[in-house]
Amino acid sequence: MRAPLDSDTRLMANRPWITARDLHANPDLEIPADATLTPLARDLVRARGQEPRRADSAGARREALVVANWKSHKTRAEARAFAAGLAQAQATHGVQLVVCPPFTALDTLGAALAEEGLAVELGAQDVSPHGEGAHTGEVAARHLVEVGCRWVIVGHSERRYAGEDDALVARKLRVSLDAELQPILCVGETLEERKAGRAESVVSRQLEVALAGVSAGEVGRLALAYEPRWAIGTGLTPTGTEVTELLQHIRRRLVAQLGEGGAAPAVLYGGSVKPKNAAELMGLPGCGGALIGGAALDPVAFAAIAAAC
Repeated sequence: MRAPLDSDTRLMANRPWITARDLHANPDLEIPADATLTPLARDLVRARGQEPRRADSAGARREALVVANWKSHKTRAEARAFAAGLAQAQATHGVQLVVCPPFTALDTLGAALAEEGLAVELGAQDVSPHGEGAHTGEVAARHLVEVGCRWVIVGHSERRYAGEDDALVARKLRVSLDAELQPILCVGETLEERKAGRAESVVSRQLEVALAGVSAGEVGRLALAYEPRWAIGTGLTPTGTEVTELLQHIRRRLVAQLGEGGAAPAVLYGGSVKPKNAAELMGLPGCGGALIGGAALDPVAFAAIAAAC
């Protein structure tokens, strides 16, 4: 385990970070507006009836959001090893990191990240459109909240391939927001749709349906991820121009559908992101971070992508 930094050292860093230990030791600690809080620290702040301030408040630059989607990989022991490896890799401050393991590793990973003193938040890969009840095999939003999740991926291309339609994605988005989770809404076209010149129309439809029940005030609580479905797990990557055009299109559709009021969500890129192409992709206009699959299984590679943002 990496030796913890003392509070004074943290608070002198370019981007201070606050742990639960800091808050227990000093209940009256004034939290800097640009501080990063570990998940347990965020819980303590909320328990006091306060809402942790975000770095994207008025006048501040939004930090990049970098999300690891492990898909159906890693046991609990491997999750603990990942947290230790990420601590050794010295993940970059100033980047908001989220890791989404399988359901079985959520509790274990959350505890391991906290033990390592990492300001990394926990996310789930999916959520049930239902509340608790007779829904065999489903994991309800309140169960995700209970194990420390702050984020949840909604509408991932692999879920869409498995049969999820836009209406089901919209229901999952609504359930997530109601449970105070922060959804990462995935949109993107298939290869056939791109070849037919329908990429923008497909993304427009996905956004229209998913966000139909979302207010301008709520949209700031979610993130969007453009993931061309033909680039997921294939090693193929669209050109910088193609990615930029879709990121800009998503921004235009958000304004058209929800107006210019409220906070603008981060718009991520997802699709064969690796350390060797991360800097180029993250440097594209309008790119607010990355949703990473296979490369995020390795803590060193994950940290390298974060450092490129």
